[in-house]
Amino acid sequence: MYEYIKGMITEIETTHIVVETGGIGYLVYVPNPYSFSLNKEEKVYVYQQVREDELSLYGFHTKEEKDLFLKLIAVKGLGCKMALPILATGSIEGIMDAIERENILYLKKFPKIGDKVAKQIILDLKGKLGVTTSASIEHNFEELIEVLEGLGYKNGDIKKVLPHIHSELSIEEQIKEALKLLLK
Repeated sequence: MYEYIKGMITEIETTHIVVETGGIGYLVYVPNPYSFSLNKEEKVYVYQQVREDELSLYGFHTKEEKDLFLKLIAVKGLGCKMALPILATGSIEGIMDAIERENILYLKKFPKIGDKVAKQIILDLKGKLGVTTSASIEHNFEELIEVLEGLGYKNGDIKKVLPHIHSELSIEEQIKEALKLLLK
């Protein structure tokens, strides 16, 4: 089993890259080939899939991306060709958050992921991804909590909507999102 390949990126295609090292060019399927730089030496974390009729390499920029891929392909009914587009179009944090919050609609936006597979992903992976705890979520939203409490909302109601708000939003956008959720 390979951990990573360090070499020159000699080709970039729509589904894969070619990494040349030691005079050998390895065809590596990657989530987003255009995130790699042509004619630049890079370290590509790889997973080798061995099947009866095929030997394939799947590559990733980071160890975290590879780890999430390995967890996804362990899900019943989800293979490498279905897991790769998930990583191509979603952020690692977004995918993990959707699984922890049981956000089936988010997971269904990925190609070939229907209701059944999305539910299976949640069933198999929820609680196994090491996502931030509710205490750290509250720490990220201290200012938002203060504002909402100042507006008269109860702490229990506020805590219910916090997981649905993106921490990278500005405080103004966080307040708007929180109010929309609280008024439902």
